[in-house]
Formats: sequence, C-alpha cells, structure tokens
Amino acid sequence: MAGPEGDEDIASWVRGLGLDGLVDLHLHFLPDRMMTKVWAYFDAVEERLGAAWPVWYRTSEAERLATLGSFGVLRFAPLAYPHKPGMAEWLNGWLADFAERVPAAVRTATFFPEPSAGSYVESALRAGARCFKAHVQVGAYDPRDELLTPAWGAIAEAGVPVVVHAGHGPERGPYTGLDVFGEVLKRHPRLTAVLAHAGMPDYEDALELVHRYPRVYLDTTMVGVPFTEKLMPSPPDWVSRIADIADRIALGTDFPNIPYPYSAQLRAIAGWAADDRLDEAFLRLVLHDTPAKLLNL
Repeated sequence: MAGPEGDEDIASWVRGLGLDGLVDLHLHFLPDRMMTKVWAYFDAVEERLGAAWPVWYRTSEAERLATLGSFGVLRFAPLAYPHKPGMAEWLNGWLADFAERVPAAVRTATFFPEPSAGSYVESALRAGARCFKAHVQVGAYDPRDELLTPAWGAIAEAGVPVVVHAGHGPERGPYTGLDVFGEVLKRHPRLTAVLAHAGMPDYEDALELVHRYPRVYLDTTMVGVPFTEKLMPSPPDWVSRIADIADRIALGTDFPNIPYPYSAQLRAIAGWAADDRLDEAFLRLVLHDTPAKLLNL
C-alpha cells in the first residue's frame, strides 16, 4: 500500500495497482502570461500564510506535459479561472485550443458572474466541455449571484462536473465558505459539484454536503500532504469519515503549482488506503475510476 517514494516511482507504482495510468481531475494549464502571474502570487504568499510556497514544477508548458506523461497521467482536466468580467469566454477559447492540441487534456471551461455567462456556458457545453472550474476565492465573486443562475442550471442539467474552490484555504475571500456555496446547492440540488481541496480547511462542512447531496464529490488536491497538514490539517478521523464515501473522492493535485513533488499527494492517498477500512480498490477508484466517470471518459 505504500505510495511511490519519488516521482520516478509513480508510473511503476500505478501499474502495480493494476491501472493503466492516472486521471487527474484538478490541475492547471494557463496561457503563459497568466501562469507567470499565478506563480508570482505564490512567490509572495509566505508573509500571509506563514509558509513559503516554492512552485515545484516551474517549467515550460512542453516540459510540464512531458512530466505528466512520465508519471503515467492518462487524462487530465486543465482548469482555468477568471478574476474579472470579459475574461472567461476568452479563457474558454484558449482551453478549447489546448484540448485540441493536447490529447491527454479533456475540454474544460469556466465562467464569471456577468450577463453573458449563461450563454457562453451553454456554448461550451454544446462544444463538448466535460468539466468546469469555479474559483470563488480568486474571482472574489458571490456564487449565489443571479447572473450565475443560468450557468449553474445549464451545468446541472447537463450532468457535467464543476470543480468549485469555495473553501477558505489557502486564504479567505469575500464569498468563500461552504455555507455560501451550500446555498447554490439548495437552488441546484442536481449539480455535479466537486469540492476542490475537499473544502479545505472546512472539511467538516464539505463532508456534510457530500452526505446531503448525492452528486457532490471531493477532490484530493493538497489534502493530507505534510505541507498542508502543518497549515490546515485534515480531521484526525479523516479515514473513518471517508470510508463510506469511497466512490465520491477523485484525484486532484494542483500540478504544477504545488510546493512539493506530485508523488507526495499519491503517498498521502496511499496512506489512507493503508487503513483496514480502505484498500487497493479504494485507490483504483480515487486515482482512476471516479475521475474517469466524472469526465465521461
């Protein structure tokens, strides 16, 4: 059950689980200028977080794609997110082109509260988007905004997942908190929502939403790794809490913007599976089957 010791061990470890490879539901590719700005944010975050955040995979796009291939990542959802009006539709065009030229990437899209949100979300769905990203913290918007009602409704009706960063980590925003996003779920209970970072640090609230709504999932992004456990530790009874929702957890990593190697996330997940209440079948669900189902692969 031990996870890979280092990145060079990932591919063989995954094969040892009987899997052809990994499906990562939560990682990031962005236009170069945007990615540079994201890295600059993490470079400056130490004073506010109390911990340095050295981006581990600060390489060119081509090198990052090759790195994922060396890990055995079969398919992934490249997530992008706007922080102002007029940005989302442009990002959706970039993401469509990215998926066209990168076979491992599924087509994704995003949105922002603006009058055109419902229209371009429906256009993205018709064009084959398999996953959306909603970043409440970075966007600093209220997910309950009436301008987003058509977007949430269209996504819910299509059964396409939306990865929602709504927790307070790593920094609070004006509308973060799963109580706020919970009101969106009340209005759209059929929404297939994946709570990014398992709602970090609001794990308890995230688990409550998973139990309340059958189409709510958690992703593993940054959960349980030593870096995060020092800042926003998961509940001490985490394994017992997820044992009965084993099929509602999907692999996410935040590659390339993580301050540690990709293998650290896999070791954390393998550590959960080492408990008697979980097993290798759980690993196969998290690392492949559940994200593949969500992305309709």
